[in-house]
Amino acid sequence: MFHCRQCDHIRSSLSLALNSQSRLLQVSVRSFIFFPPLQNCRSVSVFVSVSLQFDFLMAVLLRRGLFVALHRCVSSTVAPPPALLAAALGARRTKRTWPRTFPQEELRQRLTPMQFHITQERGTESAFTGEFVDHKEDGTYTCVVCGTQLFSSKTKFDSGSGWPSFTDLLREESVSLSDDFSYGMHRVETTCSQCGAHLGHLFDDGPRPTGKRYCINSASLAFQPTDGAAPPASTGSAAEGGATGSSPSDGKTEL
Repeated sequence: MFHCRQCDHIRSSLSLALNSQSRLLQVSVRSFIFFPPLQNCRSVSVFVSVSLQFDFLMAVLLRRGLFVALHRCVSSTVAPPPALLAAALGARRTKRTWPRTFPQEELRQRLTPMQFHITQERGTESAFTGEFVDHKEDGTYTCVVCGTQLFSSKTKFDSGSGWPSFTDLLREESVSLSDDFSYGMHRVETTCSQCGAHLGHLFDDGPRPTGKRYCINSASLAFQPTDGAAPPASTGSAAEGGATGSSPSDGKTEL
């Protein structure tokens, strides 16, 4: 209880409720601002200011105390949430040891800049610029880095996306799948299970019977014709054509 010494007017009052263990249960702060009829009370403005500041401080302390108590109560009864994935910041592929590894200097020498960017730096070629977008020969598509067989030409189809698309793998163990949260969205990244080269992404909007669409960068692939003829030479212009455009085209969510 605070009083003005000159006019004995009550400025503010504070009441505390304590339990048997001297723990604070309730705080009640009340302010009474009565301006006396006499003008000789010089302490009015002082006590008004002190009262308001005191009330504000107690309100903050009370609110913080209630928050802490509520947090402890909830955390003691509710199981802690699982660790959040890095979706807002983007997720990078977890480092792991692949069965086949190559020195970066070697890869820079035998791969085109576009092939290196896509397979080693998870890049994306521009839509409709890849070498194998409209490729229709019979054969097998392999990893451009290590030569692992990935897709058959029999499962290739025209998705209209601008990237080579396949409905299935030659062997399930030839490709590794991992969650990709880059660019604020969730996709399934496809990588070569032998060397870890980035291939593209897997979507669930493909044709029957699998319903899958493996959307793959042309620069991640090489081709082995069925008749044993020499595979088409990788054109530098096709690979370089997408170097400046790493964002997908409009339409479906792609690579």
